[in-house]
Amino acid sequence: MSMNKKVEYVGKDLEAMDFAVNYHRWIFALMKPFLGKHLVEVGAGTGAFSELLLEIVPETLSLIEPSAMFESLEANLAKRNSAGTEIRAFPNIFAEVAAEIQTEQSPDSIIYINVLEHIEDDRLELEIVHRTLRQSGRVFVFVPALPMLFSEFDKQIGHFRRYRKAELAQKIRAAGFRILLSRYFDAAGILPWLVKYRLLKSLTVEIGAVHLYDKLVVPVAKPIESFLPMPLGKNLLFVAEKV
Repeated sequence: MSMNKKVEYVGKDLEAMDFAVNYHRWIFALMKPFLGKHLVEVGAGTGAFSELLLEIVPETLSLIEPSAMFESLEANLAKRNSAGTEIRAFPNIFAEVAAEIQTEQSPDSIIYINVLEHIEDDRLELEIVHRTLRQSGRVFVFVPALPMLFSEFDKQIGHFRRYRKAELAQKIRAAGFRILLSRYFDAAGILPWLVKYRLLKSLTVEIGAVHLYDKLVVPVAKPIESFLPMPLGKNLLFVAEKV
């Protein structure tokens, strides 16, 4: 493995609603039909979403986490019975280990859950993903949406941007992918985020509020958004295939 490259960023797990089981399962349900058997999760945090990926029993799962959260990730993995899945964890950025992963794993699915917005050169990152994937492999990108929601809190937790749908589509296509799925996600979250972080300029996430949103709002929003595509949402989800 190449020299470890640690980075410092905070809030990724909070922003991804790490405490919100229903929210994560909603994202996972949308991705699941497109996932392969050789997975890479970039920015795995403490492993909350990784636990869901293991439910499909992939043959291999590589977890990338360059921050101090890697220690918690390793500890959580040590407790996990992988049920036949070969798990590897890298305390590094993806660009530094992509060649090694390509050679040893030949991944068919590379996953970014609330990570791409933390990467300054997102175009280059997508190009590296394209090179690393096997033919017809897929990239899964879940990011914060709507630049109008960009706040001081976004800056504090290391965001370079919130995405417009057309902008992200263009970047993904330019990297050599064809888009299989693109949709806004969590329309109900727009107003609370706007009020809390843009108008009131909050710089914190309250775990109790996340639990409440997950318990009361997500079970209602999920079926609505499943049948009625939203013209806007707090987040964006893309699935794209290497061509």
